[in-house]
Amino acid sequence: MDKLRGTGVALVTPFLPSPDRAVDYPALRRLIDFQLENGTDYLVINGTTAESPTLTVEERTEIRRVAREHTAGRTPLVYGLGGNDTAALVRTLETTDLSGYDALLSASPYYNKPSQRGIIAHYQCLADASPVPVLLYNVPGRTSSNLLAATTLELAQHPNIIGIKEASGNLEQCIAIAAQKPDDFLLVSGDDMMTTALISFGGAGIISVLANAFPQRFSAMTRAALNGDFAKASQLLFGFTQLNPLMYEESNPVGVKAALAAQGLCADAVRLPLLQASEGLTGRIKSLITAA
Repeated sequence: MDKLRGTGVALVTPFLPSPDRAVDYPALRRLIDFQLENGTDYLVINGTTAESPTLTVEERTEIRRVAREHTAGRTPLVYGLGGNDTAALVRTLETTDLSGYDALLSASPYYNKPSQRGIIAHYQCLADASPVPVLLYNVPGRTSSNLLAATTLELAQHPNIIGIKEASGNLEQCIAIAAQKPDDFLLVSGDDMMTTALISFGGAGIISVLANAFPQRFSAMTRAALNGDFAKASQLLFGFTQLNPLMYEESNPVGVKAALAAQGLCADAVRLPLLQASEGLTGRIKSLITAA
């Protein structure tokens, strides 16, 4: 799956700034074009940055269709689909049209806090049912459970599990995966600011939040690291040190939608229980964009 190396973007779902926060499909097409014109290597549709928990089944179906038809084969596509009811997730997979999609990204079950054996069984069921290869997604800050390195390495033996988006923030754990993983198993950063570090010991790239708003700068950073130019990659990374915390200050994707709105790419509208960025946060984000 070399097509999933480099910079992937966990694409936001743009909403109209109306009371019902309807999906803004013209803006979705505009965001896709913005990514493809500025160096992004692939897109993740309906990931958690897309506010997928607040989307209806009908909206997810239409977003999946629009993304597939608008990209028209111009870039690989990954579809986000996760949950904490394994059987229900398998049933959903069986009725989801993933034609045109290259892989599935699935976060570890949240809230239940399963054992490592439970996590393994969950992903094995998912991978057995999926018509496309599966990327694990380890994000303990959201799920309250961590995929240990040993768990990831065991799951890496499944023929339909091709990699992991690692957002544990634990470099030692990531190094342990890199040291023992199969050669073709993708170790993908799930933390923008750890991208160059993971690439330095064998990572395949990033699935990014920041690159929604700054695809050219971010993809240049990832590309430099993958080419072994860590001096250049580090300098580009340092340029995001002030911006990155603002993306999460009022939760994701509140910050990055404010950055997109500041560039005229979509509204900063989000769905409850999230609220759009406060005036103070919006002002600081705009100031940093202007300064850059």
